[in-house]
Amino acid sequence: MTALITRDELKAAIETGSVTVLDTLGGEYYAEQRLPGAVELVPADVDARAPALLPDRDAAIVTYCSNTACGNSGQVADRLTALGYTNVRKYREGIQDWVEADLPTESA
Repeated sequence: MTALITRDELKAAIETGSVTVLDTLGGEYYAEQRLPGAVELVPADVDARAPALLPDRDAAIVTYCSNTACGNSGQVADRLTALGYTNVRKYREGIQDWVEADLPTESA
């Protein structure tokens, strides 16, 4: 099971630039609203895109999707771990929690 990260921990990591944040919703959801600096990586693309997108398998990575009911972030985190990534965590509450806390987002 993937370790979790809290909103406050993630906010601090984004502010210091010490994490790669992965938006696992993709498509129009990614274009419309995402966490600051987030990169799109949906479950179907992990095997093909992860090696180039995430060359350092020991770097801090956080996955997120819409909310606790969304399974994409867990799928991507689990697949990354299976591929040998060692520092993957999941922001279980997702962008819904981030927006409700009135934290900044980006859009296309």
